[in-house]
Amino acid sequence: MTAKLDRKGLIYGVSACLTWGFFPLFWPLLKPAFALEILAHRVVWSLLVCLILLIGQRKIKVLLRLVANKRRIWWLVGSSLALSANWLIFIWAVNNNHFTESALGYYINPLVMVLLGIVVYKEKLSRTQWLASISGTGGVVILSFAYGRPPWIALVIASTWGLYAVIKKHFNGNALESLAAETLVLLIPALALLIYLGVKGEGHFGFDLRSSILLAVAGIITTLPLLMFNGAATRLPLSIIGLLQYIHPSVQFLIAVFVLHEEMSQASWISFVFIWLSLFLLGADMMKSSRRSLDNRVAKAL
Repeated sequence: MTAKLDRKGLIYGVSACLTWGFFPLFWPLLKPAFALEILAHRVVWSLLVCLILLIGQRKIKVLLRLVANKRRIWWLVGSSLALSANWLIFIWAVNNNHFTESALGYYINPLVMVLLGIVVYKEKLSRTQWLASISGTGGVVILSFAYGRPPWIALVIASTWGLYAVIKKHFNGNALESLAAETLVLLIPALALLIYLGVKGEGHFGFDLRSSILLAVAGIITTLPLLMFNGAATRLPLSIIGLLQYIHPSVQFLIAVFVLHEEMSQASWISFVFIWLSLFLLGADMMKSSRRSLDNRVAKAL
């Protein structure tokens, strides 16, 4: 069976992306806790889950080596800040009923990655990639007119996730070890905030059993899909992985429009059509590049 048809990899990848897609339904359950408090709990409980798994796998020394690497510590700090900013703005957005705009952020993330590739790595775009970039930019401009402002929530979500991906290239570590290291970096400010809220009597952990359980579950639902996606990434071609990542913003968008009944103006629909067109072009270009790479490997093998 080829990597493209790896059933277990597809199950892992689709399951991870579906889980992320349903995130907008989970975070509002944690209210009246505010976004920064939820973020702090997400950091603490995610770290705890990661540590339990690392201890079970006898890989705690790998984590210690990762955080003790002086040459890469600032890259680790940078990735931690980018990740926490992405988590924070997303939690705030869905808890304040900006569902479609948060979905848009992950839709336009591939376009941000293309832009970062040009700026940071001096990459050259194919004709298809240029067309995709123009179409996606047009969609964002139309949406800005529809909103009467730039879609800053979507832009911040996309740019922080893109920046996170770029920074991650500068230090090694699989998904579990990396998440453990990043949440460890964020642990002190997260604990400081939670202790402060507890002393002031404004924290929501321990307020009631339901709130406490849901805040703790934040760590599990953060770690589990990441591990599933990592399992998919080791089994599937990069082109398939790239296409799978369109699942979770699509699920978010469908939930926003058809379950939560978030209003969409005609201009908003038009802007999304432009953005979907850009994603179709990028996906087609990705598949074409993957097929060409496979043909080259086969030719060399012969």
